[in-house]
Amino acid sequence: MKVILMSELPGKGGEGDVITVADGYANNWLFPQKIAIPATKGNLKQLEQRRNNIAKREVARVADANALKETLEGKSVRVIATVGDEGVLYGSVTGAQIADAIKAQLGSEVDRRRIDLRQAIKTVGVHPVTVQLYREISAVVNVEVNDEAGFAAEDQAATTEAQADEAPAEQPAEDAE
Repeated sequence: MKVILMSELPGKGGEGDVITVADGYANNWLFPQKIAIPATKGNLKQLEQRRNNIAKREVARVADANALKETLEGKSVRVIATVGDEGVLYGSVTGAQIADAIKAQLGSEVDRRRIDLRQAIKTVGVHPVTVQLYREISAVVNVEVNDEAGFAAEDQAATTEAQADEAPAEQPAEDAE
């Protein structure tokens, strides 16, 4: 069955695309969720009239996704977790925890379902995570996982190192007598 997508359908197409799907998928999921409408002659004619508006929205979405990519790309966020022996977590870090950390620390809203965890994060350390922003636009965020004591120790070490770098190097004055 041919349908016209009214919104983005991951893996199938974007708004305004005409695609072919199984009848049951269209009737039982796409139509009730208002994700698509049947591709009748009348609906196709209306689609042609709406193409300009769809193109404008697409340009805005791509621009927003690129701006968000600039904000997130290469940044690090910290996630506090309960750590057991030898740096192994009790449980794992979820996409929702990462989304909350991004919102709190970077100030950017990211849908938890857009965070691509290839494998469950179950160890302490820095883990690169891909965030799918829009179609092919994605950003890589480094997720630092540790417990509160581990982060406190890292912060203390960084503060001590920064103070040592700022302290003037004292060298004894040599007398040339």
